[in-house]
Amino acid sequence: MGETKRILVSLPQSLLEEVDVLAAMENRNRSEFIREAMKLYIRERKKVQIRESMKKGYLEMAAINSELAEMGLTAENECFTGYEMKLKKCD
Repeated sequence: MGETKRILVSLPQSLLEEVDVLAAMENRNRSEFIREAMKLYIRERKKVQIRESMKKGYLEMAAINSELAEMGLTAENECFTGYEMKLKKCD
């Protein structure tokens, strides 16, 4: 784990009691429990940030894809119109 540092954390009594109960259930001491809780929080926070980043990217790509689809549809309509004009000239 590397070097550890001691810190002082202030908690409301009710929260400390919950921590103690959960730590006891998991056969951990307070430090182990809080350390794991902090790691979990950081992991979950990173997941949320990645999801938000992906969501932003998907929305940007959706806009680009919509624009490309519009361009393709316009080009297709122009080709179709030109084809119809050529068919009319052949009549």
